[in-house]
Amino acid sequence: ANVLVHDMGLVPGNRVLLSAPNCPMLAAAWFGVIKAGGIAVATMPLLRAKELGPILDKGQVTHALCDARLADELRAAAANAPQLQHIRYFNGGVAGESLEAAMQGQPASFSNVATAADDTCILAFTSGTTGVPKGTMHFHRDVMAACACWPRHVLRPRADDVFIGSPPLAFTFGLGGLLLFPMAVGAATVLLEKASPEHLLDAIREHGATVLFTAPTSYRVMAAHGAALRQTRLRQCVSAGEALPAATRTLWREATGIELIDGIG
Repeated sequence: ANVLVHDMGLVPGNRVLLSAPNCPMLAAAWFGVIKAGGIAVATMPLLRAKELGPILDKGQVTHALCDARLADELRAAAANAPQLQHIRYFNGGVAGESLEAAMQGQPASFSNVATAADDTCILAFTSGTTGVPKGTMHFHRDVMAACACWPRHVLRPRADDVFIGSPPLAFTFGLGGLLLFPMAVGAATVLLEKASPEHLLDAIREHGATVLFTAPTSYRVMAAHGAALRQTRLRQCVSAGEALPAATRTLWREATGIELIDGIG
């Protein structure tokens, strides 16, 4: 947040593109933008310059925090986005543009900007299945409500839970399930850059995960390993990202003994 404000000239209401696979620095960048009163515009790490262009244009993005491994595509998109003037890279940094290097020269504390409940907090772009992606606006109160309603009454997370899953943080399924919901109750989250069913199975065992967020396709594949999953700490499983077939729900319950929560919508 200090880098955004003091080094990059961010003022409340500026849009900040976030581009990275799920990782701790992406989570820190998201919270930094929100603390500084900016508007987070998170993007899927697979997006290329052609797809980033309309997001930069429609979102009127002026700042960006990007994983160094994705620098080439962002630079290519930025060449046609004159309003994007301030970029820093993390997880490998670029000479003179390293976010971590800039952070070293800043105070460790930051006083949150006094945003209003109905100030826009994130622009969440749709996937574009019905045409050009649309930027959906969510307010600060929406983010707080998302943590206070469905999780508390349906998911019922605990502070000793360990969340894990596959959706990118740029997808609101991932933002809620792998960042907002665990942080809101003081739980832990496992952020995986690669989260195929095979990677998930290994990570669930390795990290003692208790709450899983992934799509029906992944649950179908992992159901073949029900015996191994019954030996883990897994207790809650949430499906979204695509419609949940009744057959998949039954398959998972019979394989693991856990009833899937359909979180779509």
